[in-house]
Parts: sequence; structure tokens; C-alpha cells
Amino acid sequence: MPDVPLAPLAALEEAQLEWDDTAPQATDYGDVYFSIHDGRAETVHVFLDSNRLSERFRDWRGARPFVIGETGFGTGLNILCAAQRFLATAPAEARLHVISVEKHPMRAADLERALSAWPDLASLAKPLVAQWPAAVLGVHRLWLDERITLDLHFGDAVERLSRLEGGVDAWFLDGFSPSKNPQMWSPELFAAMAGVSRPTATFATFTAAGFVRRGLRAAGFVWRKVPGHGMKREMICGELDEPTAAARAELMGLDASPASGHAPMQEHAVRGALHPLRREQPWTQAPQPAPISRESHVAVLGAGIAGTSCAEALARRGVQVTLIDAEAPGARASGNRQGALYVKLAAETNPASRFQLAALQYSRRWLASLDPEQTLWSASGVLQLATSERERKRQQRFLDNHPLPEALLKPVSASEASRIAGSEIAFDGLFYPVAGWVRPSALCQHLAATPGIRFLQARIEAIQSLEAEESGATGNGAPRWQLQTSDGTSMEVDQLIVAQGEQTHLPEPLAHLPLQPIRGQVSEITVAAEHAALLPALDSVVCAGGYVSPYQRHADGSVTLSFGATFAPRDEDEAVREADHAANVAELRSALPAFVAAWEQARGVRLEDDDWQGRVAWRAASPDKSPLAGPAPDAAQWREDYAAMAFDAKKRVPQSSGAHLPGLWLSTAHGSRGFTTAPLCAELIASRLCGEPLPLERELAEHLHPGRRLIRDIVQRR
Repeated sequence: MPDVPLAPLAALEEAQLEWDDTAPQATDYGDVYFSIHDGRAETVHVFLDSNRLSERFRDWRGARPFVIGETGFGTGLNILCAAQRFLATAPAEARLHVISVEKHPMRAADLERALSAWPDLASLAKPLVAQWPAAVLGVHRLWLDERITLDLHFGDAVERLSRLEGGVDAWFLDGFSPSKNPQMWSPELFAAMAGVSRPTATFATFTAAGFVRRGLRAAGFVWRKVPGHGMKREMICGELDEPTAAARAELMGLDASPASGHAPMQEHAVRGALHPLRREQPWTQAPQPAPISRESHVAVLGAGIAGTSCAEALARRGVQVTLIDAEAPGARASGNRQGALYVKLAAETNPASRFQLAALQYSRRWLASLDPEQTLWSASGVLQLATSERERKRQQRFLDNHPLPEALLKPVSASEASRIAGSEIAFDGLFYPVAGWVRPSALCQHLAATPGIRFLQARIEAIQSLEAEESGATGNGAPRWQLQTSDGTSMEVDQLIVAQGEQTHLPEPLAHLPLQPIRGQVSEITVAAEHAALLPALDSVVCAGGYVSPYQRHADGSVTLSFGATFAPRDEDEAVREADHAANVAELRSALPAFVAAWEQARGVRLEDDDWQGRVAWRAASPDKSPLAGPAPDAAQWREDYAAMAFDAKKRVPQSSGAHLPGLWLSTAHGSRGFTTAPLCAELIASRLCGEPLPLERELAEHLHPGRRLIRDIVQRR
């Protein structure tokens, strides 16, 4: 199968429905989603019972979650029934992870109407509808329960599954009828399924069509006919055949001997088919550690948003975490009163924009789940103004290239922007309804207080890898990490996540990272309660050359206006400077002259001379402005292994995978968008550590790989 480039950011066509009572029918395919009379019973017979889910759930003792894959999410009935069965039969510590692809998602209102036919599923349907994402291409991670994760992969099924990182234990094949929707039953789809199946994967489907049976067999699945449901006489179910299962075990690093009686040529062909889109160099292959258990001990260095979100993602999964920082959570770059939750997407499709939009959507769902009362954040939306002709043209080029749903982004005129902001605005722009602002320090402190997280205030002077024998480790024999604190004490951990943002504080194995500290100064003005009512309104975050947030309101009735921030690479001055405040005011005056004029009239003083305070902090950025999130590369070994790429960047390297520092992970270089990007990076790392499918397409996970700059430098012979 040829390499398929990432598709542009774009809205998907939503499902077009007709209704019979509460049962929906897809008008484009002329087929029903389920029968109102026996749809539930069909789901149980075809998908749950034929995959033996009750007994498999009951016996599940794995550290990783049990994974279900589905072709065709539809109304979600199959998945909610499986989730209900899981909660009723699985051990209390077990977790379920569901992957479902859908090319034409329903509208949230239609989804809610369809699922209303099953009142006993309401406790699972309610969070599904509440978190339902906009119909845009990509991976959307939701939570149906604290133990059940749902990844919706919106887009073409073959393209989506070919980009999946993870392994599936049981498949639900539930596209519309093969005669009405043959694309959902293609040989390419079955090959993509085999490529992301666990060696013991099973499947079940309502159809027994001959071309479906032949396609599954060609992809490495064996099938058998069993009685169907209702009027359907037959259906099929089955599992991977022995050579395909053995090849999957080998590719996934599992302990399974190759099946006997098969020639090497057949084995090679099977393995080749299992990675239909694999074309990358070995360095992009992340390590596949054995999933950590509840007994594992993970340390996170850094208690800003990157570190606290990593700690929370692991603690949510029942992992014991020690969060370490020399200062209190949210005390440094994450210590401002307010931080914007926003993105700036490129006019042309690129991985950075794809990741940022995914991160914005994820952070919004994460915050809503974490704090539904919005005490730590605000869903105010963000206006991105076109204050110059160059920016206006860039925004228009973006809109021409990326027709996104208005629920995510929409163009607005100056008058519409004024209505949204509650203050007169003279520029057109873009409005992001899902964006907003957060209370950085309060959010970090809230995350650090998650059950399962122990906070240790200490400065780490050194980290050292200990071999398994030296540390007395058991299990898979992986090395452990020893941390040495400034007071001379030490501790050993199974896994270590470094989430510090400043180069000077990175431990020795990571000194090669190309982090750039960027000084930023924020300006703040607090107005007493008796004068707050006189201030001009501001209801949305507004971004141009800088940003300004809606007022933060305090318990005593006072309010604080925060705006900024300066951007000064290689500036080490810790002092708050009047010149930087003047620069912040100039940016605000340029973007919102009417707001500034109304403020000065209400206050009777120029904004530059008001009773302002400032705060200085350093964000860490990478050269390409995307975060570094993933396994830590062994820099010295990479320079040796990939030296030949300096002469031929496309040269295939014989190593099976890039050398990494076992058990060492990174989440850093989030720059000025950490509250947008850090939570999804945390979920990415937690998913790798816990043996879960990833919350991003393979290419986007690779785009974040901390070793990408090493390869670039080798190619350029630096």
C-alpha cells in the first residue's frame, strides 16, 4: 500500500438521517443503524457473545486495558453495551479501551435522540453526548467512565486504522450492509485491522457475505459460520491464524514462537502486510515497554503544567506518582494569574497544526471533565484578530485550505468580533469557540493534589540509570532510575518523566536537547470592588501581537486585568521592567483602542501609568516550536547509528529501532501554549507507559519525538 499523506484539516460530512420513531436510518446508505425492536439483542449476540467478552472481561488481569476495535461507530450502541458488560463482569482494577472509526459522525442531538431508546444505558450515554466532538478528521479521546476510554477516529476507516498505534483484542465489524457500503468491507480495511491486532485478537460481524469471508482470510483471519440473530440465518466470527498471530507477536515484542509448518517466504509476506503504511526510519519507532502496573513507581520532575498533567494522567490510571520540584506546583512559568488556551494554525497543512488542533480539543474536554464548574478555567473563546493586511491574507488562506466546523473555528467581521468580546473591535478575525483561558497556578495545584500523587519539594542534582541487577529490579528486568536530591538523599523509580522547561535544570542525559528559554513579562492591574463596575466589558480572550484575557474576578469583588506578554529569547534579566509594561500596553492599545480608551476614561489615568504589577517567567521552546514529548533518545548512540544519514538522508539504517534511554520520558518545550499542548502530551506518554493505543495518529506522535532534532542535525552534518 502506498504512503498516504496526512489529509488537510477539514470538517467531515455529518450523517444525514431519517427517523422511524427513535430508530435512525442513514439516507446516504439506505440502511438502519439498529432496529428499535431487536437492535440491542443483535448487538449482544453478534458482538459481545461471539467475541466471548463476558468470560474475557471476567478473566482480564492485564496491566494494560482490554482493547476493542470497531469499524463504524454509528450511534455507539455496540460500545455502550460492551462498556456496560465490562462494568458488570470485569475485575475492579481492570480497564477497557475502545477504538471506533466513523466517517460520517452524527450530530450530538441526533446521538442523544437515538440512545434515548435505551434508558438503562443513560449513565454511559450522558458522558458520551456531553463530550461529543465536532465532526473533524482526527483522533478524539473521551471517557465514558473512570475505567473506560473511548477513542473516536473520525475519517476513512482504512486511513484511520493504518495510522493507529496500538493493539486490538476484539473487533466489531459493523459497517452498513456490504451491498450498500462496500468500502467498509474492503481487503485494505481487513489488512489494516490485521496490522493493529494483538496475536490473540478475535472478530465478529453480522454478515457472512462471501467476499467478506475471502477478504478476511487473505488478511490473516480465520472465520467460521455461526447462527445469526433474528432473521439472519448465519454470521461469522473468528481470530487471527497462527502465522499472522506469530508475526504480530514478533513485531510487538511479545513472547511467542513462530508457527510451525510455514515457509520463511510466507512468514515474510505476513509481516510485510501487517504494516501497510510503515515507511519511516527506525529512529521513529518508539520503545514498547511492558505496561506499568499499580505497583510501579513513577517520578515526574517539574510541577508546572507539563509535569502536573503527566502526574494526573498516570494517577488517573491508578499509578503511584512522585511529583518533584524545587518550588511549589505552578510556581514558575505556569505561575501567572491567567493563561490563554489557544492555538495559531498554519495556513498550509502541517503536523504542527494538526497536533495543535487536536490538543486544543483534548484540553477543552479534559478541563470540562476535571472542573465542570469552571472554577479553574473559562470557556470564553478566543478571538484572533487580523490587525494587518498580511495577517488578514494569512487567515483567509487558512480558511480556503481548511474548512473547519464552526464549532471549532469561524471567521468573524469586526462587528461580530465586537459582539463576542463585548467591546468595540475594529478588525476582522477568527473566533475559536472551544478556546478560553485558565488559572495556571491554581490548575497546577489542583492537579498535584490528585489522589495517588505525592508531591516532594526538592531540587534534583543528578539522575543515574541503574541496571536491573544493581537495583534489584524484578519482572521484565528493566533498569531503574536513581534520583539524587540537593540534601543528599536518593530515591529509585521504575520510570522517570522529565517535564522541566529550562535548559539549565535538565539532568545530564538530556543536556543535548535544543531548548530555547524565552523571557516573557506579563502586566497585571487589579481594581478594587467599588470601581470594578465602571470598567469596560471584555468577554473573550483577544489575541493579536499579544493577548488580553477577560477579567479575573476575586472573592472580595476586585478584578484583575492581565495582558502581555513580551517575547525575548536569550534574555536572562529577572527584573520586572517598565519598558516591557509599556510594550504590553502598546500592543493592547493597537489591538483594542476602544477598550483602552474606555478603561482610561473609567480610571482617570493612562494605562501605562495605572497601578500595574508585572511577572517575569521563561518559557522553553524547541527550534520548530513543537513540544518534545515521548521517549528520551540515547544521543551518543544515535549519532553513531545514524551517521550515514549525513551523506544520504534517505538511507535505510539497519538498526531495528532507535536506541532510547529505557524508562526515561520527556514532556517539555511547550512554549507559550503549554495549557493547550501539555495535557495531550501527558496523555500520549501515559498511554505508552500503560500499554494503551495512542491518542494521536502515528505521524503526529512521531512529530513530537524528542529525537527529531538529533536526526536533523545529523542530516545537516552539524
